[in-house]
Amino acid sequence: MTPPIEATLAARLDASNITLMAEAKAYTIFVRDNCIALVHRNGAAFSSIGSSGIMTENGLAYLVWREDRPVLVGKGIELPADDARVAGIRQFSLDLKAALGLE
Repeated sequence: MTPPIEATLAARLDASNITLMAEAKAYTIFVRDNCIALVHRNGAAFSSIGSSGIMTENGLAYLVWREDRPVLVGKGIELPADDARVAGIRQFSLDLKAALGLE
């Protein structure tokens, strides 16, 4: 069983409009709007954020770079990522890192 999120951390996540979606023994999934990130957890401490991405109608798509172009890639999908989408995913990642104290 994973330890509960402390009240201070919950308040920081709430202030950034970030929601805890699911927890497992070593990982926690956080979301905001359609952005999603998998975060490694070591007991009560968060240690690192994995790749951030978005939820699509086809499932999870991660932001990757191909030939200097941003692309959203998931199981069976590959979509170009426009500047607004890239900025939204990056801001979500920055806000999540700040809320978790991983800056």
